[in-house]
Amino acid sequence: MRSKSLCALCVSSVLVLLSATGAVAQERGPFHFTGVLNDYSPANPLIVGSPYEMHGQWALDLHEWGRTADFIADMTMSDYGTTNNVLDATKGGQNAHTHHIRLTNVKVTWDMIGCPAYPKPLITGGFQVNGTVSLITGNGSNATFETTPPSTTLQVCITGGNEVTYSNMTMVFVGPATNHFGTQAIHGVVRKQDAIGGAR
Repeated sequence: MRSKSLCALCVSSVLVLLSATGAVAQERGPFHFTGVLNDYSPANPLIVGSPYEMHGQWALDLHEWGRTADFIADMTMSDYGTTNNVLDATKGGQNAHTHHIRLTNVKVTWDMIGCPAYPKPLITGGFQVNGTVSLITGNGSNATFETTPPSTTLQVCITGGNEVTYSNMTMVFVGPATNHFGTQAIHGVVRKQDAIGGAR
């Protein structure tokens, strides 16, 4: 009788373990995130043509178990014209150009340590991906400010609050690309999160 009870306890423990594992898999992927970015780089004498307006869209595929991810951003940039040698925001759209930015199979970290801070209301959770970019283009060709192969690293943070778990996206460059994009966080919004392959 005791062995039957022990066997039942073992089966129960295995079911609990499988249930918990399933919950982690459901929570951490695979998922497809999409959104838009709209920001500007501050005026910087080291960045020719700044300040720039930046607009675009991005996508992030979080692979199963949430260990790795792929990220891509497609964006347009343009600087401002001047009036009497002073930057004039009414004369935007000068020197327009495009960029494609990609991270491939980079590590996912399930915390926000080192992510850009937001003003109130506070961000309550999220995750980040970090790695060396696999691609940065300028108008469809290799960007002139980037090394070959690329050596710039990019941090992408996906964060949110109590009402919407994943609502915000930031990109921060380190390395040669800061000579064009700057060192500040580039901000965007999460528009949609879809489970891939039937995960919920």
